[in-house]
Amino acid sequence: MGFLGLNSTQWVEIGISAIVLVVVPTIGRKIVTTWLTRFIQTIVGRTETKLDDALLPAARTPIYWIMIAATANWAIARLVFLPLALLPFWRQFFFVTYLTLTVTLIWRSVAAYFVWYTQHLTETTDPRLATQAVPLLRRIILAIIGGIAIIILLGRFDVDVSALVATMGIGTLAIALAAQAALSDTISGILIMIDRPFWIGDRIEITDLDTWGNVIDIGLRSTRIQTLDNRTVIIPNSVIEKSLVVNHSFPDTHYRIQMEVGIAYGSDLEFARKTLTDAIRSVEGVLDNRPVDALFLNFGDSALIFRLRWWIESYIETRPMFDRVNTSVYNALRSANILIPFPQREVRIIQESVSPTTDVHIEDRSE
Repeated sequence: MGFLGLNSTQWVEIGISAIVLVVVPTIGRKIVTTWLTRFIQTIVGRTETKLDDALLPAARTPIYWIMIAATANWAIARLVFLPLALLPFWRQFFFVTYLTLTVTLIWRSVAAYFVWYTQHLTETTDPRLATQAVPLLRRIILAIIGGIAIIILLGRFDVDVSALVATMGIGTLAIALAAQAALSDTISGILIMIDRPFWIGDRIEITDLDTWGNVIDIGLRSTRIQTLDNRTVIIPNSVIEKSLVVNHSFPDTHYRIQMEVGIAYGSDLEFARKTLTDAIRSVEGVLDNRPVDALFLNFGDSALIFRLRWWIESYIETRPMFDRVNTSVYNALRSANILIPFPQREVRIIQESVSPTTDVHIEDRSE
């Protein structure tokens, strides 16, 4: 027998394994960096984004140590003359090592991706999405990764995880039922931030609630709208998601408003149409490059109904514009001697000498 009970051949095998364990870590870092850079660029594509710059530092170290662990596993496994009693130990040891390094790789990559995505959202869109929704999604994903890793580890050592999984499932269900409204609002808030039906500063109208105003805040659970009378309406996001929302600021602030006016029967239609459109065009704030319409809509009980339509620069001027246009239209019709009829009621009292009863006849007449 040789030194320590090992012959020369066995010592040569140990030497080869030792050399491999020294050489591979020495040259492995450069190999991993080069290969990983090419692999990540292939996945994310050759774009102008800095995603590859964020993923490379996060993934390089775990992959480097996975390579060392695989080398050590190979170097030890090839020494078949080692005692068989050590074999189960080495298998469990390298399983835990592989699992730990793999979870670390996924964890660091996910964290690096969300850091990059947060910066990307901050530069390109509303930063509130980056500061509210993204951190929540990051925590949820990392918690799922950690939970799966724990279940795999316990299962490897023959620990019955079915009871644990069932308990976690029941606990999660109980929490979800208890916080159903809050979870619904939070999920709706994330969807609103992603879909972006409106932005902070937009004027929106929620038809189901008969509420409208300027959006001043979009949170995870609620959205705040400031009405024109300086009141703040706080609406749960789940209610907004289920409602019909009209965005008066999209695609731009230009806004068309309309109203109806009646003129007397017998009026000259073309003359009345020209009078109405000229009156609207003379009002300050009416856009000259957009059409002004005076449409003969229908025959009313007392008047010929015209629908007037015009464009303004911003929806903010809607109510003041109605005042100015109504004033201008009224003065123009009055100057042109075009009557604006209104319903009149004529009461006739007929008394007959034969009967003490008095008959009252009421007749509606419009002028």
